[in-house]
Amino acid sequence: MAAAAAHRNNKRRRFSPAPGPTSATAPPLDSLADELLFLVLDRVAAADPRALKSFALASRACHAAESRHRRLLRPLRADLIPAALARYPSASRLDLSLCARVPDAALAAAPSGSSLRAVDLSRSWGFGAAGLAALAGACPDLADLDLSNGVHLGDAAAAEVARMRTLQRLSVSRCKPLTDMGLGCVAVGCPDLRELSLKWCLGLTDLGLHLLALKCKKLTSLDLSYTMITKESFLAIIKLPNLQVLTLVGCIGIDDDALGSLDKECSKSLQVLNMSHCQNVTDVGVSSMVKSIPNLLELDLSYCCPQVTPSMGRSLQMITKLRILKLEGCKFMADGLKAIGSSCVSIRELSLSKCSGVTDTELSFAVSKLKNLLKLDITCCRSITDVSVAAITSSCTSLISLRMESCSHVSSGALQLIGKNCSHLEELDLTDSDLDDEGLKALAGCSNLSSLKIGICLRISDEGLTHIGKSCPKLGDIDLYRCGGISDDGVIQIAQGSPMLESINLSYCTEITDRSLMSLSKCTKLNTLEIRGCPRVSSAGLSEIAMGCRLLSKLDIKKCFEINDVGMLYLSQFSHSLRQINLSYCSVTDIGLLSLSSICGLQNMTIVHLAGITPNGLTAALMVCGGLTKVKLHEAFKSMMPPHMLKNVEARGCIFQWINKPFKVEVEPCDVWKQQSQDVLVR
Repeated sequence: MAAAAAHRNNKRRRFSPAPGPTSATAPPLDSLADELLFLVLDRVAAADPRALKSFALASRACHAAESRHRRLLRPLRADLIPAALARYPSASRLDLSLCARVPDAALAAAPSGSSLRAVDLSRSWGFGAAGLAALAGACPDLADLDLSNGVHLGDAAAAEVARMRTLQRLSVSRCKPLTDMGLGCVAVGCPDLRELSLKWCLGLTDLGLHLLALKCKKLTSLDLSYTMITKESFLAIIKLPNLQVLTLVGCIGIDDDALGSLDKECSKSLQVLNMSHCQNVTDVGVSSMVKSIPNLLELDLSYCCPQVTPSMGRSLQMITKLRILKLEGCKFMADGLKAIGSSCVSIRELSLSKCSGVTDTELSFAVSKLKNLLKLDITCCRSITDVSVAAITSSCTSLISLRMESCSHVSSGALQLIGKNCSHLEELDLTDSDLDDEGLKALAGCSNLSSLKIGICLRISDEGLTHIGKSCPKLGDIDLYRCGGISDDGVIQIAQGSPMLESINLSYCTEITDRSLMSLSKCTKLNTLEIRGCPRVSSAGLSEIAMGCRLLSKLDIKKCFEINDVGMLYLSQFSHSLRQINLSYCSVTDIGLLSLSSICGLQNMTIVHLAGITPNGLTAALMVCGGLTKVKLHEAFKSMMPPHMLKNVEARGCIFQWINKPFKVEVEPCDVWKQQSQDVLVR
């Protein structure tokens, strides 16, 4: 008996290490002020958000501190909401974007007097007026509510939203059943609204918008894209005394007559106006409108004006503070671009993407006047040549962003001028250009580059990438799509020289192997990896990525034939942040698919042409993976799977997209593919 008692006492005895030279003076963690603890947690979260869980498990004091510190909750499933809110009573933001289906009961789980100030339901469905009523009752201080894509929400839901009188930001984009009655409830009930999005609310008319303008005088940002707004309510809206941002994308009711009816300087507060895709607006309407918005900073007329005339360009000089001008897809008449260059000397950003009528003469003159330009987009301006590039690089030496994809008449020699003269560049897009290694060597002088897109540049090689890797340590995004001349050596240089790398596209770079993936596994911030059509990579390389890149959220391994179940097992073990994956043509079987389905946050899967997958295995994986919102499958599986199972998965919020593409294993060489693409373009 004595021996047994001694044994029990020994089991209860705790080990106490001998005090060291500093242990007597080191304060216990729970004696630190919350301000100091929160500073520690801020740094921990910045380095690795997953480390917060480890911190909470260190001690009771750490657990309590982490509970008080966390402000954002992002549960994986709706049934976890009650536990999450109880665990983190100080949370102010609830992000339910990972929960495809959120029933009313889940929203009712919020405790009375909750500290929540922001709720995101933009990717969720399954709730209605009852759930919003419970949320309104439980969260008296709610200021931010996102109900975007609530295609089932109508006036009854809007009436409950109107009870949230402290709301300052509300999005009901794509709530198509919403009518003037529901909007009227919101306008009367939420007078403190600052930001409101009504995009694609097709049931609204001028009546509801008039009431909104009458009741919500504090609005600073309003999105009415693709609504039925017309001249009748447009004047009342634009006269809102505090309105700074107005978005009217695709509003066919806005025409030259509506713009011409505006009074002089009727809106002195408006700073940003987006009228892109307003197909009934012409240069005449724009010219008559500018007198009404003297303090505008940003104007977007993309795909709007059928033609940009010299008179329209000259009229823009009335907006003396204009800084950003977007004219994508517009057609320039003779001297139209010259007039803009002469009239808008203060602009810092100019977008001419896919514009016709942009010539060397016009563009060279314009940039010679815009010497303070910081961002220029001339994507697909196929008429410009070396003359334009020489003018840009000599006049706009302070550029931080230059996009010139598919400017096919610009030579490699001219592209070298970019690196030599525009050393402040942070973003550069030279996709589908004549760029070569000498051009990359010149770009090495742009040490601030964070985004470099050089896909379909068939003349670059490892030598050029070595220059970039050694000189651009801030690189976070690089696109090497179909750069057939690069191999492992170039990728290794990029990986070693770019510790901040977050995204890399190596699709159809057929010479890369597992060596590239092993080097990229050291880039711990990597979240997007695209290696589609790289037949020489295998599960060995993917396993290194899984273990090293714990933040990986998007993975495209289509036509990576050597990747099999082993790679999926590593992903399921280490890649808990994975949200999107394309497995088409891989050597994955039911075993690998089932292991992959254990990743709770996985939302989007493309699994077309997987020879090792059976209907039973696919069914089991879909049933297990509860967070899926979109799955692409070959149409042949549709008749092989139980209809009740498909309905069950769809009821959880998942959308099936059935693909009927022929089986095609061959990967065309990059030069052949480019020639085929150009032939299609010519036709």
